[in-house]
Parts: sequence; structure tokens; C-alpha cells
Amino acid sequence: MNAIESVSQDRADIDYEAFRQELVEFMQAHCPGALREKVRSNQKLGRAEFSQWQQILHRRGWSAPGWPVERGGTGWDLQQRYLFEQVSAELDCPPLYHHGLGHIGPVIMHFGTPEQQARFLPCIVDGSEWWCQGYSEPGAGSDLASLRTSAVLEGDEYVINGQKTWTSHAHEADIMYTLVRTSNEGRKQAGITLLLVPLNTPGIEIRPIHTIDQWHHVNEGFLNDVRVPVSHRIGEDGGGWACAKFLLDRERLSPATVPRLLRQLEQVEDLIRERIRQQGATPSLHAAMGRLFLAQASAQGAKEMLLSAIHEEMNGTLRSSKSSALKLHCSELSQQISSLAYDMAAPHYAPRLLPQPPTADGSDELDIERQLVHTYLFYRSRTIAGGTSEVQKNVIARDLFGA
Repeated sequence: MNAIESVSQDRADIDYEAFRQELVEFMQAHCPGALREKVRSNQKLGRAEFSQWQQILHRRGWSAPGWPVERGGTGWDLQQRYLFEQVSAELDCPPLYHHGLGHIGPVIMHFGTPEQQARFLPCIVDGSEWWCQGYSEPGAGSDLASLRTSAVLEGDEYVINGQKTWTSHAHEADIMYTLVRTSNEGRKQAGITLLLVPLNTPGIEIRPIHTIDQWHHVNEGFLNDVRVPVSHRIGEDGGGWACAKFLLDRERLSPATVPRLLRQLEQVEDLIRERIRQQGATPSLHAAMGRLFLAQASAQGAKEMLLSAIHEEMNGTLRSSKSSALKLHCSELSQQISSLAYDMAAPHYAPRLLPQPPTADGSDELDIERQLVHTYLFYRSRTIAGGTSEVQKNVIARDLFGA
């Protein structure tokens, strides 16, 4: 019996086929065609696109699939959550923006005060406030406990000085949840505190980091005498490491990851079959089809691992090693898929990575194959972001062997 079957037994009152059909009908009717086309063609999405879809879902009561009803969520079980992500991917609807719903929201639910929950959670559910993560620093990425950004308590405010880097969507966000050092005593982890920093606070400068894929998604942030009230601290002073570990386990456990990989495999299969129709079954295309079959089998294994992990997370039994194993597997699988797509598209489309001038009507000429090359370049970061593959292996080893 797999994880999804075990949950189905507990919720025999739910007609999952009818639920899936309800999802299909709603998404087909309400997700704008232009938005679905952007997703289908692998274009980079920003706040405008994510927020548009989240607000549509919010009006239906579906903007927080993984949250309990009392927090504005759906209260869905494991199978419903997976079906939602599956249908979203199949119909090329945008994924839900993860920094609020998947990352800091659950942290605030678990560690935040009632006042903090009342202030921040509703604006995450309705998408009116956008979040970014201020974790990594120059010299403190995989070794996050080495962070040096300082926060000194002055009265009822923290004064922050330091630098953050690789901060996704900081140029579009309203608030940054950030780890700072409030003490240098004892273990490195013991002096870390989690603060919520509004990005319109004086003393903050956000600069873009230009990446090889030509998409603007990461930034560096400079904090110079930035004042944040104590009421924006999550948990105790020096208690940020527990919050960070709680968040990272959930960052590595994204229900949207596997369905999106399966959708990409469909696109790559269509591309290979189109090449075979054009060129015949050449040895290189035979080899590509073999790689595709292996990736499809690997994706099915990832699906089972994801369902098992979500089941454990819902029951409070999720171990860090399971999240790390899933992140390790999916990040490497995403690179395999994008590499296969690149091999199919690159000979003809790689030169088109140069920025294209706008067309006469002011629109950009886009096609799936060109965007797949951009995706290939973007996915080089998948085995680094959220903890490198080496870090994930260390987490697994410590959990399994006590190393």
C-alpha cells in the first residue's frame, strides 16, 4: 500500500474523481489563457503572474492548499493536495508562490505569537504581501550558521547591519524573513535570531544579480542601520536556528515539484517525438528516448517519495532526512530533464539565447524550445539552492547513522 492509498482509506467520504474533475473545470474556466501560455512556454514568472493566479484561487477559497481551515486554508488531505498540484501542472497553471505559503507561513503558525499570526497570515493567504528569504550571505551559504549580519537590541528595536545574497524576488517583495546574529557566545547556531524585515524600511538597498539564464530573479541586499521592532522577531532571541531548520524541511518538501517535473517530461517527450518525425529514428534520438524513459521512471519514484513525505509531514513525523532525500533526488532529476531538453533544442536554438529585440508589435517572439534552453541554464542552480547536494547527503548520513 502506498502513501496515497493509506490516506484514501482514512477519507473514504471523499469522491476524489469528482474532486479532480472540479479542479479541472475550475482551472480551465478561470486560469487566464495568457497566463497558461506563459507557463506552457517556460517563461519566467514574477509577482504579477503569481499574484493574479493566487487572487483567483483566493476568491474560490483555494489559495492555501496545505494550510488548515482555521488559518484560511483548504484543510485538504494528502490526496487532494497532490491532485491540486497535478491538475495545476497538467493544465499549465502557475504554481503557488512558495516563500509565503510554503516557507514563512508555516513558521509563523508554529513559532509566532497570536498577534503575529493575526497580522501576517491573512496577507499571505490573499497574496497581498510578498515575501523573500534573507538567509545566504557572502561566505555563509551552505554553512548557514556562519552568517555575520548582526542585529543589536536597542530598547524595543533591533538595529541590523550586514549583507544578504542570492535573495530571490527581493526586488518584488514587501517583507524579508531574515536570519541575523544577535550573539557571538557559545555555538554558532545559538546566536541566530529570525526577524521579519519590511523592505521599505530605511537603510535597505536591493541590487540585482545578473545570472546566465538572463532572468532577473536573485538579488543581493545591503542593510545599513536598519531598525526593526522586537514585535517582528519570530520565537525567542537566539532561537532562529530552530525556525530555520523547520523552514528548510518544508522548503525541501514542495508538493508542486514532482507534478511540474512530470509536465516537463511530457514536453520533452513531445520534442523528441517531433525530432523523430522530422529526422527519422537516428541513433542519437534512440539514445535520447532511452534517457527519457529512465527519467520518467525516476520521476515516478519521486512521486511516491513525495506522497510519503507529505503524509509524514501531516502527521508530524517527517524526518529531515526524508526532506533532504526528496530535494536531492528532485534537484538532480530536474537537471537530467533540462539537459535532455537542451540536447534536443540547443543545436538550433542556443544562438537565440542572446537577448532578442522586441517585435514590431511590441511583443517578444517566444517558443517552447528557446525557453527550455533558458530553463536548462536556470536549473544549474537546483543542486545548490536550498542546500547543496553535498549538504543533503550529510543530513541524510547524520539522520541514518548518527554521523
